[in-house]
Amino acid sequence: MKYIYPCLLIILLLNFSCNRNKETAEVSEKADSLKFDANRIENRISETLSPDAKVALDNWKEYEDVDELLLKYYSITTLEALTDAKELSELVKLMKDSIRVEELQKQNIIARINVLHNETLRLADMATIPSISKEEVKEEVSNIVSIYSAINSKINTIYQAESLQNALEVDTETPVEIQKTTTPPPYRNINRTRLLNKKNNKDRQ
Repeated sequence: MKYIYPCLLIILLLNFSCNRNKETAEVSEKADSLKFDANRIENRISETLSPDAKVALDNWKEYEDVDELLLKYYSITTLEALTDAKELSELVKLMKDSIRVEELQKQNIIARINVLHNETLRLADMATIPSISKEEVKEEVSNIVSIYSAINSKINTIYQAESLQNALEVDTETPVEIQKTTTPPPYRNINRTRLLNKKNNKDRQ
């Protein structure tokens, strides 16, 4: 009987220790989750294509591929950003080399896409540098998102201007007919009045 109480005490201590270890593991797991979230890069989605621009770019597959991948970069971890950087730079290069939409074959659009390509190449290079900091990756991702937003903004401006021009366009090929007036010129009335006055004066004499 005297051995029962020590055994029960040992069992209780072991049970308490197991529960304590389980709680510690759960807390540690939550802490790791918070650390993972702290590494996440968040960017606000700003400029997207207008309905008119979307219709015009519907057949530009290379742009759509870049757009699809870049959407991930608005909320992404530093590890994911570096892992996908090479693919992103390759897709941007394909987009740069395939501008088949005539309205976008302008120097200001091409220059912006070139800048975007250079920034994606820089991010891809960062993936090969072990000592790169999270802040540097975060800054570069923000630059890429900002430049891409500027490209969309410029594309929207082009199609907004085109839409406005079409709305205000006047068909100048149709001649405008000017209706002829039948009202006699004022000088004719003046001459006729003078002749009538002279005739009346002669009759009185």
